Amino acid sequence: MTAETSQTLDRGLRVLKLLADTDHGLTVTELSQKLGVNRTVVYRLLATLEQHTLVRRDLGGRARVGLGVLRLGRQVHPLVREAALPALRSLAEDIGATAHLTLVDGSEALAVAVVEPTWTDYHVAYRAGFRHPLERGAAGKAILEARRQPAADPGYTLTHGELEAGASGAAAPLLGVTGVEGSVGVVMLADSVPERVGPRVVDAAREVAEALR
Repeated sequence: MTAETSQTLDRGLRVLKLLADTDHGLTVTELSQKLGVNRTVVYRLLATLEQHTLVRRDLGGRARVGLGVLRLGRQVHPLVREAALPALRSLAEDIGATAHLTLVDGSEALAVAVVEPTWTDYHVAYRAGFRHPLERGAAGKAILEARRQPAADPGYTLTHGELEAGASGAAAPLLGVTGVEGSVGVVMLADSVPERVGPRVVDAAREVAEALR
């Protein structure tokens, strides 16, 4: 540190870097140990970063990078969408259902990229910017399942009628993308999801994760 630098800002940036380097978040105690400061300082840093949506804390108290970090650069969301579009387009055309990339935004799931199939007579209308609780819908539940099994591949999640009557969904989490929690999925008008859809969604999620690394 020099006379021209801010110790508080330096610590805040170090918090963001530490959180960006972990897939599963860090507790206040862990951050305190890594920064070499007491817990009170960490609480204040996190509270300030949370106000700017740069950090979020889950129900278990673990701090993670917030989507406010993405908003700092206007081109980040377009770049994320651009990276995901080839895999989403292939998924939508292959399955004949609306494909989407969903990211965590606080306690909600936020659709940031959507691709509809071109050859179907009808499909579910789903728009980028759509939000729903993480606890409802395949996209959010897939993310929560990945949190519960941080050391394992949770596979895919299936739901029916949770966000729209008559619609079924399948989603798989993005794995191995530092600082980003999300999922790739499809939504279709059906009573149940065909057997081949789940594994196909998992493959698409892997493709998107590779594109974002």
